Amino acid sequence: MTDIKQDIARIADEYVLGLLDDDDHERVEAQITDNRDLREAIAASRERFLPLDTSVDETPPSPSLWQRIDAGLAAAQDETPQKPLTASNDNRLSLWKRTAVASLAASLLLTAGLGWSLMRPVDPVVVAILVNDAGEPQAIVEDFSNKQASIRLLADFTVPEGKTMQVWTLPNREMGPVSLGLLDQHRSAKLATPTLPEPKNDQLYEITLEQSGGSPTGRPTGPILVKGFAKIPL
Repeated sequence: MTDIKQDIARIADEYVLGLLDDDDHERVEAQITDNRDLREAIAASRERFLPLDTSVDETPPSPSLWQRIDAGLAAAQDETPQKPLTASNDNRLSLWKRTAVASLAASLLLTAGLGWSLMRPVDPVVVAILVNDAGEPQAIVEDFSNKQASIRLLADFTVPEGKTMQVWTLPNREMGPVSLGLLDQHRSAKLATPTLPEPKNDQLYEITLEQSGGSPTGRPTGPILVKGFAKIPL
């Protein structure tokens, strides 16, 4: 992670979305109290990403998920050296269990808010939040790197007659921008994508406004509606 002072807005976004690794997350947590700019950036990010929480229906965890959680907690307890428990030790164990469950619950809320399914057979390789010029989240792209991607629109787009929305990615500079498909009906869709290198962290995704039928050149020609950089889900 770059220095917080140098890239505070991006770091705040990744913190709110849960995309930081453990070390970077701890660095942010350690500086929140004393760093006013960081606190304000995180508050602004939470406000901007609020539509992610309100655009999807709540999905309760399945019974099998809770069974796996219980089994994992029981296994962790069994691996702990057995010592006579004093009242203090018992409280500490209870606190550890509550903390573990609370942390899991927070992860579940974030996952549901972003529309990711815990029970999905194949997880996306990368996820990109596409924002407009004002930095407001407008769409989410999930790239599965198996000739399939999905895009979820979080806002209503105005598309003039004779125009269409086209989704693009930039695998690398040598290959240049590649079309992932058209959104003819201006709504969320699954896209059958061409064979491309496996998507990577910070890969660019965007949506442009093109003429009906898509760009005639195979490259973006119209204005960029939204864009964003991919992150590898933790």
